[in-house]
Amino acid sequence: MTDVIEILNENSSSMKKAILHFETELTKIRAGKANPTMLDGIMVDYYGNPTPLNQAANVSVLDARTITIQPWEKSMLQPIEKGIMAANIGITPQNDGNTIRLFLPPLTEERRKELVKKCNAEGENAKVSIRNIRRDSIEKIKKLQKDGLSEDESKDAETEAQQTTDEFISLVEKHLVAKEKEIMSV
Repeated sequence: MTDVIEILNENSSSMKKAILHFETELTKIRAGKANPTMLDGIMVDYYGNPTPLNQAANVSVLDARTITIQPWEKSMLQPIEKGIMAANIGITPQNDGNTIRLFLPPLTEERRKELVKKCNAEGENAKVSIRNIRRDSIEKIKKLQKDGLSEDESKDAETEAQQTTDEFISLVEKHLVAKEKEIMSV
């Protein structure tokens, strides 16, 4: 019985990780407002080593549509600019010799719909991850049943795994609805 509890705890823990990953992916999708987390994951060439942008410069929000990047070394302006262009985030950096500014254009209706589609794709990825975790858990439970776990305990554990899956998938849906509302509001 403790093996079943372990499997179900592992199931829940893995699904929480999938949700956290999904949430971080959603924060990278801009909703018209400037946010320093949009630049998370952008790597710059720091003396030959790929380094996260936020470890090579100070990233801050100047106003609702402007992000400023203040490199710690002036020589890093060009590599940061190249890193932003390579990341293809849809924003062209403006370099004034000291800082880099990113001006976020206002979102058009078409662009908003594209962003919603991107959010839905991330949501679908999260759901697939959660379902895969459930599948793996159920396979482990069935293996335990072959090794002597009673059929009732096995069915109960599978039902619990399914309920946990349903909870996490509804959480993904809630996040998607909230993000879509945020993107579509003008």
